[in-house]
This record gives sequence, structure tokens and C-alpha cells, in this order.
Amino acid sequence: MTTTPDKVCEWGIVGAGGAGFPTHVKMRASAECFILNAAECEPLLHKDKELLTHYGDVVIEGMKRARDMTGSRRCVIGIKNKYDNIIADLQRHLPAGFEIAPLRDAYPAGDEFLLVYDVTKRVIPPGGLPLNVGCVVNNVETMYNLGRGGPLTHKFLTVTGAVRTPVTLCVPIGTSVRDAIAAAGGAAIDPFAVLLNGVMMGRLCADLDAPITKTSGGIYVLPPTHVLVRRHGRSMKEVNRIGRAACDQCSFCTEMCPRYLLGHPIEPHKAMRALGFTMDRDPLIVGTAFCCECNLCTMIACPEDLDPRNVCVQDKQIVKQKGLRWESGGRPIEPHPMYEARRTPTKRLITKLGLAGFVNEGRLVARPLEVARVRVPLQQHVGAPATPVVSVGDRVRAGQLIGAIAPGQLGAPIHASIDGTVTHVSSFVEITA
Repeated sequence: MTTTPDKVCEWGIVGAGGAGFPTHVKMRASAECFILNAAECEPLLHKDKELLTHYGDVVIEGMKRARDMTGSRRCVIGIKNKYDNIIADLQRHLPAGFEIAPLRDAYPAGDEFLLVYDVTKRVIPPGGLPLNVGCVVNNVETMYNLGRGGPLTHKFLTVTGAVRTPVTLCVPIGTSVRDAIAAAGGAAIDPFAVLLNGVMMGRLCADLDAPITKTSGGIYVLPPTHVLVRRHGRSMKEVNRIGRAACDQCSFCTEMCPRYLLGHPIEPHKAMRALGFTMDRDPLIVGTAFCCECNLCTMIACPEDLDPRNVCVQDKQIVKQKGLRWESGGRPIEPHPMYEARRTPTKRLITKLGLAGFVNEGRLVARPLEVARVRVPLQQHVGAPATPVVSVGDRVRAGQLIGAIAPGQLGAPIHASIDGTVTHVSSFVEITA
């Protein structure tokens, strides 16, 4: 089967693990090297590992299609070296021109800037893209969706933490967080709090009826008093107040920053310093434009329990609004001599974050979850939201188009994920079986 970028667009495939960048746009690029991001570095998540274990052939088929569309001569699977059994199985089935790059079990190995450097030893320029160094990067589930073909209707994600049975599920897009937790046996504690997508880069879930989208990666059930719930629940007013009062400029946040170690001009300690300044702050915050928001500075590096990450996120908006530009002055971008030595092992991360008491497993449930209702958002991707093409009362089938994008518009179509009747249309389409 010949797959084209137009067909990828028609299927509604977007990046399954990040902001949801439309995959058809990447497939229109020309690249020397295609890299599969199988690092999956957020603690306790297992969906990519499970997909490679059970559907490695489908993932490889997706890579073949991506290779053909991008013209890549080299195809590399970047996967943690601890998964030696998966690596051995993949190697038996790799096509010509494919290879495996074993990665350290460190966080954030899945950051595409670090991944590209670890695989190719090329540094993506600050503010650049993998294409700037001849690479295209996609994650495992995106390639599974490409290899499977057809409209994107289901999502894989791990449900973990304080649940009775940590699992990886395949659920219809639009399934509620509540239903996914119930499919993991329910919460093992009461009351409980929920983090979505990751303990490092995720967010608190304020509504258990919130829908799972094309970019959802994980659900964490935690005690409401857990340190991660407290940290993710801080207001920016509190972050700024404490930062002004307590930062002693030790610069540990900068010294542990993965992008700083890669040679990028991001120095979180300067953003913290700028909290105490009302004039001439711009030179201190301009580098925050290159923060990848991995949260290592806040969760691991800072000895004062401050929040450099959110200060950087706040300053990124100021940099954008003011149109500030960092100037290299002709200085080459080179990795720090301590780049390898300062990688953060996942085991250390799990211990430091108070997650060592949870079961670190997430076996795939073979049968997709069946639900009676879904709420499918019309914006699950970078770009403009899809426009609904159905009305209340319409009968739809799984895979049917329910949200379209205009020709030439950056975005992705949306499809029904279950058979049923449309019972609501607004910023989402509700379907009841």
C-alpha cells in the first residue's frame, strides 16, 4: 500500500505524545534520517514499550511508510537499553537500512533535541527543528497509527499510581478519565487526586469527566497530599512570591538543565534572579525561549523547593510578546563537557518524586475498552480546531468524519470513536452508544 501525506491527513493522525503536531506536515518534509522516539521517559508509563512488545511489526510498517514519504536513507529506533528483550525481538525483524540506538535510562531521554544528539551527535540549533540537522522524529504510537492506517479513533495510555491494577489501555478517543480509572480496577485510595500525561510535564486533572484525547499518554492516581499534587497545584502568584524571597542563586537549576547541557542559552537561575528586578530584566529572561519545560530544574535540581520551570514558562510569554531575540554572536553551539555525567537516572527520579511505593508495571489489556459515551474534542492538535460536520441526532459509526479542516489549514480531521447517536455539538462532539 502506498501512503501519501494527503492520506495521513485524511486519517487525522497527529503526534501522539506531545502537542499533537499534525503528522502529515512532517511527512511532507525531506530528511536524511528518520528517528523513532521510543524513550518514554516519564516515570511509570509503559504504553510505548507495550506497543513495541505486542505490535512491533505495525510500528515498523509505519516507519517504512514514513521513510518512503520523507525519503530518509537512515531509520533509527531510539529505545532505552534496559529493554534488551524488546531490542532483541526488534532486531530479528528490522528491514534493511533500519538500526537500533540503545539509550540510557535517564530523564528526559525522550526530548527530541537530546534524542537527535544522542543518535546523530548533531545539535539542533536553539529555536530550531530536527529538520535543521536533517532529521524527522516521531514517537511509537504515531508510527503505530501510521502503520495501521485508517481514521484515528483510539488512544493507548497507561493508568498507574494508586489504582488496583496498573495497566495500559486502548480506549476510544473521548473516553472519560473516570472510565479509564475504573478500567484499572478503580482508585485504591479515597480521596484521590489525578495527574494527566506525566508527573514531570503533566498537569492536574480538575474534572474526572474530562476526555482522553489523541495526545493523552497517562493517568496517575495519587494521594491528595502527595508532593507532586502539591507542586503541580501551586499558583503562579505563589511561585513568584516564594521565588523572590528564597532563591539564593546557587545555579543548580541551570547546571542540571538538559538544554543548557546541550549548549543552548537557557539559564533558569537567571530567570529566578529576574523575579527580583523591575528594570533591565530582558537580558536575564531572553534565554527562557529555549526552555523545553522538562521540569528537572524544579523537581530535582532546586534545593529550596522553588519552581524555576514555571518561572521560565511565564517568562517565555514575555519574551514572545516583546519580540526579544537571542543573538549567538557567532558562538558555536556545543554540548557541555558534563553532558553525559549530569543525566538524571529514572530510578533516582522515581525515588525523589515519591513514586517508589507504586507498582512500576502497565501491561497492555488486549481488548479495547468499550464505553457508552464519548466526548470528542474538536481541537486535539496544533493549529485550528476542526469544524463539526455532524448535528445532534445524527447516527454515526466509528471512523466516520465528524470534524473537518479547511484545505491548506494547519490542523487534523476528527473522527467518531464509537458507533452511536450525536447528542451534543459545541467545542466537542458527544456520541452516545
